[in-house]
Amino acid sequence: MADMSAQRQKLIASLATRTGFSEEAVTHMIMAVLSGNGSMAQFSHPEFGGSGQWMRGGMLMIGDMFNQQLKGRVDGLCTDIAQVLVDQPGLFPSGLFQAGSSQSQSQGDGAKSRGTDLESFLASHSHTSQWYPAELGTPTSSGSQNSMRYAYFADQRRLAVDAGGVVSVYDTRDHRIGGFSQQQGDASTFTFTSQKGPVSVAALPLVLRKGEPATPQPATSSETVRPSDASSVYEAIERLAALKSKGILTEDEYASKKTELLGRI
Repeated sequence: MADMSAQRQKLIASLATRTGFSEEAVTHMIMAVLSGNGSMAQFSHPEFGGSGQWMRGGMLMIGDMFNQQLKGRVDGLCTDIAQVLVDQPGLFPSGLFQAGSSQSQSQGDGAKSRGTDLESFLASHSHTSQWYPAELGTPTSSGSQNSMRYAYFADQRRLAVDAGGVVSVYDTRDHRIGGFSQQQGDASTFTFTSQKGPVSVAALPLVLRKGEPATPQPATSSETVRPSDASSVYEAIERLAALKSKGILTEDEYASKKTELLGRI
């Protein structure tokens, strides 16, 4: 165990050197990627531009949305970590993160503290029981948000949600889920992001609740949280920024339009 811990600390140092992030930031991202089963991550750290989401295959959102250089570094770090999980499956114990939380990372000072944070994280998830129906298999991603936890099964097009001990399974239909969010203390605001923008989990057809089959209900026309596609809004803001940099828009015009666009999300 001690040898394995030393190997993990060596990995942290190597990734920090290669990407230019601090060892503490790298540790934070390792725990986020582990919580996403190697395919996605939800993180919040100043070195990564604040809060953000990454999904293997190209999706990345960071708070500093116009910093393309930082986006490339963050994506490179996440991709490297995910590849380590594939290339070195014995480095991190398998099956530990099916109900992990990418929001539970702590921040320590010094290499020893950082290593301890990761080892504590691994230990705290090593005996997590499976809470979703076994027939769903292994989740594509999983985690927790405030009072709820979730497990997403892309191949089965299913989403399991545990709210206060009540497990519900939803049909995700044609959504390709890339991240989850919930306002503090309010289960009704549990949403996810897909290629269609932000969507309320409550709008999905219910398949199971407390282990009992439910009659799926068609999603309503109010399924999306906002009529606009979030990715389209971000692209529009980036185009506005380009116009401002060329002097076509003034700072005030850019700020006004940016505020208007963000209000649609």
